[in-house]
Amino acid sequence: MVQAATGFLFSTSYPIGVVHIDNQVYFMEVLGLKGYIEERAVEVANYLLNHNATVRQTAKKFGISKSTVHKDVTERLGKLNPTLAAQVRQVLEVNKAERHIRGGMATKEKYRKKEQ
Repeated sequence: MVQAATGFLFSTSYPIGVVHIDNQVYFMEVLGLKGYIEERAVEVANYLLNHNATVRQTAKKFGISKSTVHKDVTERLGKLNPTLAAQVRQVLEVNKAERHIRGGMATKEKYRKKEQ
């Protein structure tokens, strides 16, 4: 019997990988993810929070697709660290609410440069 980070006990006949993220222990077989994916999800989330970055900026920084960033912070992170996931969700909601403004500013800048 093994006790998972969630406090649940489960039995398994195969080895379980242990991952330490933010001083918490996670058992990879419980989450169904590979260790590097879990670590990336937390790193991506922390970058989003610390820089108030957009999904596009984060994807560029980590060299991954926007879809991967979105999946990391919406699905995978919820299983790993629900508190961090909730904080990231707030940043994503603000970015979504502001994106029409950024788009308008980019268009304005585009035409300003054409006039010069």
